[in-house]
Amino acid sequence: MLDVTVIEDPEAAAVSLDPTRARLLAELASAPASAAMLAGRVGLPRQKVNYHLKALERHGLVELAGERRKGNVTERLMRATAASYVISPLALAAVQPDPDRFRDQLSARWLLALGARLVRDVGTLITGAAKARKRLATYALDGEVRFASAADRAAFVQELTAGVSALIRKYDAPDAEGGRDHRIVVAVHPTVKDQPTADGQPTVDDRVAAEGRSAVDGRSEPADGRTTTRDRRPARDHTSVRERSAPDLDPQ
Repeated sequence: MLDVTVIEDPEAAAVSLDPTRARLLAELASAPASAAMLAGRVGLPRQKVNYHLKALERHGLVELAGERRKGNVTERLMRATAASYVISPLALAAVQPDPDRFRDQLSARWLLALGARLVRDVGTLITGAAKARKRLATYALDGEVRFASAADRAAFVQELTAGVSALIRKYDAPDAEGGRDHRIVVAVHPTVKDQPTADGQPTVDDRVAAEGRSAVDGRSEPADGRTTTRDRRPARDHTSVRERSAPDLDPQ
């Protein structure tokens, strides 16, 4: 079972978004189970569960884990193909975000468009790497910091922009024969609180949200790196650098 997989097919996305099927996926991500076992957990007849399982299996969201005899019946034990799923913007290809259409480093919506492109590109690269049976070279950086003031945050963004831009200028080799393009994305945004609101949605500190968000996008193709700011805790590593195409995915 994979830790996470990206759903690119529109029909598979629709199947996964059905509440009943999403519940079955969650159950099968925990442990393999048969239709009879799942029926009691989700409160549906076994035949109905079987119907949903076949739809999930048809789109590669669940797979056969094994079989067992129970009386005169052979039960199929199914399991989820991943512990969690992300739906790629490719599932809505005609209306997927395009960060190149509108560039604004202080726009939260542009930051969202960058994030959507990250999901799309990495999902495509993972799929290509799996088909080519090659490793995908990536890197990610995820840090946390609490700013004492909006002025400190602005100064941080300025220094971050200067530092990343200097590194890009230093290592960028557009004319290098055999070189590989990478995309670098660095983002700064307010943290989302862990406690949901009464309607079940996560919340953002009102004062921090009002101060705005920032993003810095560096030149190079397709790799995405992200730095997330949150309250003061030890930084954890994680900036995404990804290879461009499936046929050429082995790390340099």
